[in-house]
Amino acid sequence: MSVIETAVPGVLVVEPRTFSDARGTFFEVYRADSYAAMGIDVPFVQDNVSISRRGVLRGLHFQQPNAQAKLIQALRGEVFDVAVDLRVGSPTFGRAAWTTLSESNRRQLFIPSGFAHGFVVTSDEAIVAYKCSEYYSPSAEHAVRWNDPALGIPWPVVTPILSSKDGAAPLLSAIPRDILPRIDS
Repeated sequence: MSVIETAVPGVLVVEPRTFSDARGTFFEVYRADSYAAMGIDVPFVQDNVSISRRGVLRGLHFQQPNAQAKLIQALRGEVFDVAVDLRVGSPTFGRAAWTTLSESNRRQLFIPSGFAHGFVVTSDEAIVAYKCSEYYSPSAEHAVRWNDPALGIPWPVVTPILSSKDGAAPLLSAIPRDILPRIDS
């Protein structure tokens, strides 16, 4: 297994070792001791699966309180996946990191707690699985506008398919600081 650092410290791309032969392919999706050795020592409590079609953009979502660390992987298809540092007091506040996750590259994206997360489907369909370090709490869910120009995210879509909630999400500059996570949380 190898780890690739991104432009935002703490956001990591994980490349699992794969073993292929005439029968097919095998790889570990998650093993706590291996991830802890790479610096990802997070107790995950919830697994989610999202199935979406081309052009669907989900995000940029975050929870506060109960900020979630996430480990994301595309099991089928391909997504452009993004993390944005929302931790007030962080030297990388408002900076984004992104990568392509696909069934062929088998990469995972680790996002620490205190970040917003979103992705857009760039294949006909995608099945995305992700682990969360905190339980989903509807009352703690918030969003940042996906195309906030201050974030500088090079989304590979111009007119994505959005939920009404994501379409109405505010710019980061309009979100009160007391709603955002803090660097020490």
